[in-house]
Amino acid sequence: MAAKPQVRNAQDAGSAPEDREKHPVDETLPPLKMATSGLQHVAAMYAGVVAPPLIVGAAVGLSGTELTFLTGASLFTAGLATFLQTLGVWKIGARLPFVNGVTFAGVAPMLAIVDTTDDKSDALPVIFGAIIVAGLLGFLAAPWFSRLVRFFPPVVTGTVITLIGVSLLPVAFGWAQGPNPKAEDYGSTTFLSLAAVTLVVVLLLRRFTRGFLKQVAVLVGLVIGTLIAIPFGVTDFSPVTEADIVGFPSPFHFGAPQFALAAIISMCVVMLVSMTESTADMLALGEIVERPADEKTIAAGLRADTLGSAISPLFNGFMCSAFAQNIGLVAMTRIRSRFVVACGGGFLVLMGLSPVAASLISVVPRPVLGGAGVVLFGSVAASGIQTLVKAGLEKDNNVLIVAVSLAVGIIPITAPEFYHAFPETAKIILDSGISTGCVAAVLLNVVFNHLGSGKDDDQVTAPMEPGEEISGSATAKAAHVH
Repeated sequence: MAAKPQVRNAQDAGSAPEDREKHPVDETLPPLKMATSGLQHVAAMYAGVVAPPLIVGAAVGLSGTELTFLTGASLFTAGLATFLQTLGVWKIGARLPFVNGVTFAGVAPMLAIVDTTDDKSDALPVIFGAIIVAGLLGFLAAPWFSRLVRFFPPVVTGTVITLIGVSLLPVAFGWAQGPNPKAEDYGSTTFLSLAAVTLVVVLLLRRFTRGFLKQVAVLVGLVIGTLIAIPFGVTDFSPVTEADIVGFPSPFHFGAPQFALAAIISMCVVMLVSMTESTADMLALGEIVERPADEKTIAAGLRADTLGSAISPLFNGFMCSAFAQNIGLVAMTRIRSRFVVACGGGFLVLMGLSPVAASLISVVPRPVLGGAGVVLFGSVAASGIQTLVKAGLEKDNNVLIVAVSLAVGIIPITAPEFYHAFPETAKIILDSGISTGCVAAVLLNVVFNHLGSGKDDDQVTAPMEPGEEISGSATAKAAHVH
């Protein structure tokens, strides 16, 4: 009698019998579980999607109604890009549980474009034109860019994954302190307590519950945290009461795209940064879901990113990229189905078409998001450490690669003004710890493990036994450890 197939994880337990032979990435889940898990992804990335349009829209001088429209457009285009990435069309889409949305890397150059545009009403058309060109050029370059995957062994991917988590943690800490850094109550004990309570709720649910409730612990934690915040006057329901029920992001609402060379060059640089981060994110997610991202997968994923970015301005959206914070959610819940994330993309599209639906997520106070974010982003860093364990850190070369790359990647976090004397175009790259750390890790890996004698250098440092003294025998022992 043939043995019954074993259930590989908690996700398999809720899957249809015919899906149990599939890889968890390709499984479909029961409708309720699919919907709630997808909504959890939306909750995790919502603040990141709406922040760039709010910042850029305010710089342009848009009214409250126009800001709402621009935010809805970003949600709508994020949903379309997520569909491209998860479901895929032809050779487009990594077909991994990736959420796509507006990249923060483009905020600074877009603000620079706004500042250098005499007529502010032309600023958004100039930005949209530059994004279209950058997206199309990135789409054409995706196959060549993906060939860099051979320069991403575990010592590089583990370093980058760790940096992704570490770089995102300050975002969670900022959320925990409140919605407005300039307000007097920013960082108050009330806000920090709400973040702490949310964190504790998520941890308790993860520790003492099982099955489905354990997997949606973040979503439940956000709901409980929001309810607890109501008596403190932190929860604002006005976005729900003021939002329209239906609204479609009409094409080129702010005018036909304009093409300015300086703006195009600026956004092409952002596209290269975005493609570098997306490559690192795909490698990270591939490790987490146990379907390593090869050159073909990365090329398809980059095509989805770049095509999504090129299409986005048609509906008044900005450049799209993979959202690293959702990788943490996948790592923590172990729900690896790409169809769950596609369901989240459906929610994003609906929110873009229904402002009142979009406003429901915005009700969640920032401190509550911050408490949940500590778990999510910390999980990404932990996944990176797990990858580094397999990277052969007993080798001196690999230790140096990790040490220097982490140091370079952490500079923008620990010393935000470190690159203040550099040109604005250079700071687009330098202010992204993920990008600089990734570039440093790749270059150091090439130098130490591929060029010259470093390629064949098996010399490693072996830890000494307790009481062992440095001697010739100890050195000889170290030389023979592999």
